[in-house]
Amino acid sequence: MCFPCTKKNHLKRCKSAMDRAAGVLQLALAGAGVLLLYRILVRLRAEASLQDAVVVITGASSGLGKECARVFHAAGARLVLCGRDAARLQQVVQELAANPTGSQQTYAPVAVAFDLADRHTVDTAAEDILRCYGHVDVLINNAGISYRGAILDTDISVQRDVMETNYFGPVALTQALLPSMVRRRSGHIVAVSSVQGKIAIPYRSAYAASKHATQAYFDCLRAEVERCGVRVSVISPGYIRTNLSINAVTGDGSKYGVLDKNTAQGRDPTDVARAVLKAVRQRSSDVILAGPLPSLAIYLRTLWPALFFKLMASRARKEQKPKDE
Repeated sequence: MCFPCTKKNHLKRCKSAMDRAAGVLQLALAGAGVLLLYRILVRLRAEASLQDAVVVITGASSGLGKECARVFHAAGARLVLCGRDAARLQQVVQELAANPTGSQQTYAPVAVAFDLADRHTVDTAAEDILRCYGHVDVLINNAGISYRGAILDTDISVQRDVMETNYFGPVALTQALLPSMVRRRSGHIVAVSSVQGKIAIPYRSAYAASKHATQAYFDCLRAEVERCGVRVSVISPGYIRTNLSINAVTGDGSKYGVLDKNTAQGRDPTDVARAVLKAVRQRSSDVILAGPLPSLAIYLRTLWPALFFKLMASRARKEQKPKDE
């Protein structure tokens, strides 16, 4: 005799549960909408932040540096392009000035020529850079040189020269410009490192050593200047399709002169430059731009070093003549 009442109560409870579920779903959807809107607004704000920003790019006359100049110019940045060859820098300046991009306001870049490996010129160059616009918003340490050779055949002077260009030069320029960023409590420093700053492979000792040093220095810097409002990003790409291997030095200091297979099949430098731009916009701390195998090798080096060392020894045996790789 009580069954109809029980059934009615059951229906009420089901309806109440469904109402609660609908309410939770509505709240979840509203929350997701708010989060999506927040992310869109953050992205729009970040993208707008490079308009009129003063961006310094080293190694800007060719390769990845030149591509970075193009994408940051298109983003509306005021560029200071640095490199050793004043004539080639001026060519890049003219190319960019002659090619405004759409409705985005752009500026004719400024060139400051100096040799990053000559520490005596870096302080003067930093003064010249600051005189351009009075401050620096973003410093992209891109300039560098590669190396190919066996350690047994490499003169110690070559090891030092690679370190001067790839490590001491960027460090000197960073430390010359850093005080002005700290005073303004604003700035972003980017170090273009390499996957070889995280793992070392045979016949790249000088290059890998310089990039390991770069990774360590800028990791330390990031921690030390975070409280000062200065951001630090380390970008670690794999092989990039540029002339880096052709211009690499060998054990006796001569040019390698070969576009090796891995470099020829590397990433498009424009894609890497866009990734650098994205890292600056998103204030990323550490970015690895590599395929599955190099990325796996990075984890393998940490989690199973014995296997990693065996694989590298096997690679070294196969590469008895590095130019044949």
